[in-house]
Amino acid sequence: MKNMLDAPFVTELVRTCTNMYAHGWDERNGGNISLRLDEREAAEYLDAPAAPRREPTGFSCPALDGMLFLVTGTGKYFKNVQYDPAANLGLVRLTDGGACAEVLWGFSDGGRFTSEFAAHMMSHAARLGIDPESRVILHCHPNHLLAMTYVHDLDERAFTRTLWQMETENIFVFPEGVGVLPWMLCGTNEIGAATAEKMKRGRIVIWAQHGIYGAGRTLDEAFGLIETAEKAAEVYLKIAHLPWKQTITDDALRQIAAHFGVTPRAEYLD
Repeated sequence: MKNMLDAPFVTELVRTCTNMYAHGWDERNGGNISLRLDEREAAEYLDAPAAPRREPTGFSCPALDGMLFLVTGTGKYFKNVQYDPAANLGLVRLTDGGACAEVLWGFSDGGRFTSEFAAHMMSHAARLGIDPESRVILHCHPNHLLAMTYVHDLDERAFTRTLWQMETENIFVFPEGVGVLPWMLCGTNEIGAATAEKMKRGRIVIWAQHGIYGAGRTLDEAFGLIETAEKAAEVYLKIAHLPWKQTITDDALRQIAAHFGVTPRAEYLD
């Protein structure tokens, strides 16, 4: 059996955690990641215990029953993941219709999966209904997107249009736009269900006064999605108080979408 610490998916998740912390997106123990693994992908590294530790998930999701997920732990600091992946990460299998998770590797100090686990799994289920290749849910607290939720209208159409207009290629990166939730208590099934509902229409959900959820087929895709939206928010905050002499017009947005072969959310364009 190969060493789990040498598995490419562990290495990539460690690098992503480290990069997110370096960007300032995951202070303290803020933020969490879940990566869905293929059984064959994990098999050569996984020597599952005969009697794995079982943890209740607090929700039910039969569509994910039996699936494997590599996830960050609750209370874990992203800055420490690179130094001790086995303590800060865990590989779990959902059982009992999603009501329980078996810890097959990791959380070596007795820890458990992120407190946002239910929200992650609900979003995985929602995205798999749209894209069977979706594998990643990534949550973090990017500075500029967080600040933008204090000063910008939270209407999804208006929020999306502002982000699209901040850089020419943004509409190509997230043509479906962004979902936006008003402030809700984190760590609850209620915010998880609301996020999952938004995930049926797109891969980005903004939590007002909190952060962002991003989905993707790969860690790079999910990271790049959030990175692009965060840069757009940074540009907006730098110019919002200034008189605008020009912007990217709706006609230009349509030209960009046609050039890159994507279909933007039609109702978000004038």
